[in-house]
Amino acid sequence: MSYKIAQIRLVSSHPEVYQPCDDSFALVDALLSDRNNLLELKPMLCMEVGCGSGYVITSLMLMLGEEANGAQFIATDINHHAIRVTQETMESHRVYAELINTDVASGLENRLAGSVDLLIVNPPYVPTPEDEVGREGIASAWAGGENGRSVIDKILPVAEKLLSRRGWLYMVTLTANNPSQICRQMMKKGYASKIVVQRSTVEESLHIIKFWKDNDIEADTNDTITNSKAVPLGIVDSVRSQIQRLSFWGSSDINTTTN
Repeated sequence: MSYKIAQIRLVSSHPEVYQPCDDSFALVDALLSDRNNLLELKPMLCMEVGCGSGYVITSLMLMLGEEANGAQFIATDINHHAIRVTQETMESHRVYAELINTDVASGLENRLAGSVDLLIVNPPYVPTPEDEVGREGIASAWAGGENGRSVIDKILPVAEKLLSRRGWLYMVTLTANNPSQICRQMMKKGYASKIVVQRSTVEESLHIIKFWKDNDIEADTNDTITNSKAVPLGIVDSVRSQIQRLSFWGSSDINTTTN
């Protein structure tokens, strides 16, 4: 069964705003593949960090539709042009979200702390010189610094603060970002993870990772991890094995969905 998502022809544009591309489509595919689970989650507050053209947040609102009755949506972007473009994209699809021009969630941490049930992030993940990170305009959408991790590492602790106890985080990563290390880092904070979508193109290997709080994972003060359930490979090993399989397939286009 197909569900509504944003139509490319109705997505607004600006020379200084990142337009929907492979990573945007992969993120929307990940959300679509998890739609039934999202409806069971019944998120009351959904948020996108780095909304760009508005394609992803608009697609999310459309795919959830009336079944997400009562949910509120917020989107942020450091690029003021992106805020205007996202507004135009939403208006053309007749949906609404609160839009805020800010860096990640600056100024919102206290207001939204522990209340975001669904957080989606397509961060600047491209490895670049550090002095390119945070530049104005479209460069802010892709410049990720060393290993593409500068902005990702800035976002993760903010995400941890914003997410509710039942909150889910969907994040786009690149192989160069070391997704396994990101999962280990989040596991130390008590988050389980899995790859929802894998996609390899000629230029990049993308992984859409879902994170959620797992009560069976506990982080102690020594940063050691204990898990009361015996998992043969472990969450991180599972993520690593998926990444290795993706590398084996090379440049083929892959969609992997798990429940």
